[in-house]
Amino acid sequence: MKRQHWVIILSIIGIIAVSSATVVPLNNSPVDTEAFYYTYTVVNTYPHDEDAFTQGLVFEDSVLYEGTGHYGESSLRRIELETGNVTKLHLLSDNLFGEGITIFEDKIIQLTWQNNIGFVYNKSSFELLQTFEYPTEGWGITHNGSVLIMSDGTANLYFLDPETFQTVGQVEVHDKEPIDLLNELEYIDGMVYSNIWKEDLIVIIDPQTGQVSGWIDLTGINDSANQATSGVLNGIAYDPNEDRLFVTGKRWTQLYEIELVPTQ
Repeated sequence: MKRQHWVIILSIIGIIAVSSATVVPLNNSPVDTEAFYYTYTVVNTYPHDEDAFTQGLVFEDSVLYEGTGHYGESSLRRIELETGNVTKLHLLSDNLFGEGITIFEDKIIQLTWQNNIGFVYNKSSFELLQTFEYPTEGWGITHNGSVLIMSDGTANLYFLDPETFQTVGQVEVHDKEPIDLLNELEYIDGMVYSNIWKEDLIVIIDPQTGQVSGWIDLTGINDSANQATSGVLNGIAYDPNEDRLFVTGKRWTQLYEIELVPTQ
């Protein structure tokens, strides 16, 4: 039976429900709970293009997709995981600074940084299907199966309708205090995983409340005397079929498959 979708506005508790299974907060009252802390074990390493200024990373059907940034260098790529070979490439105009990407149904959605414009591509051909606009900066993007979830470098996560790209809700991410500089995003088992700009940390967020439920410390995962100043951790991808978590960074030569190790 085809799932019916509707929008129910619940003004009393300040939320919007998109579809029968999805609740999108419009605002939240922080209720702090104790976060879990993790370190990591590297399970596998794979080659990564050291010229790629990684902004977005997605894994689907045994294929890696990557969005890269910088003016004159921004791109959308399809990549073989095992070899790091780029099998399909789409270059953005030189005046655009590419940001996060996600795959929603059979489409790839890509943000730009300060251009206030996003792109929707056919996943197979990379054919541009449409563009859309948003009022904030664009940093990271993912989805929960019903709505898109976007970051803009602040402590906010924005929820967008995947058809109209209009904002239908937002939360402020907090762990006793707001956590800003939220960057690349990945939705995993009901939680949003986010890089924090210029930190070797990934934060795990409950998207219903904005509460941080966990911190992943990736200190030392890519130590290199030759690493570029801009070569910070950025890029999270998840393989739900084999429960594999991948991370990389800007201009890194390696992409890492990791397992989380609780520290408390």
